[in-house]
Amino acid sequence: MKSFKGRVIASGYFKGEAIVSHQGVNTLATFQSSALKNSKTVIASDQNNPDLFQKNLTGKALCLPITIGSTTGGLVIQTVCSMGINPACFLFSEHIDSLAASGIVLARTWENSPVIAVDLLGKEFLDTVRSGDMLEVKEDGTVTIL
Repeated sequence: MKSFKGRVIASGYFKGEAIVSHQGVNTLATFQSSALKNSKTVIASDQNNPDLFQKNLTGKALCLPITIGSTTGGLVIQTVCSMGINPACFLFSEHIDSLAASGIVLARTWENSPVIAVDLLGKEFLDTVRSGDMLEVKEDGTVTIL
């Protein structure tokens, strides 16, 4: 077990599976296809991200450095949260970017989504966690790899 302490953006408790991207996640390219198809899960559709491509992200802890892409990023996150097909957590090794932050805050405020976000977990977090690892995320921003 190894624990990391980050800054809480949107608090909550989670225990479940990690899915890891070592590069910035393009929210539009990753989530759009599933959202447009009104899918019951998000299957990552960004072929330029080999860490996530064609993997199920719904209900998992998405571990990433930052989100990248167009200014629609926040709206895309809010949309998948409103559909209930979002990752349960966004766990950022770096500072959360403004687009992801806006989408998560809007999803929690307008959609009553329980989505969790923690940032500033550090490079070591992203170097240590692996897709398939079980994580526990606590309300205070502590993330433990079980």
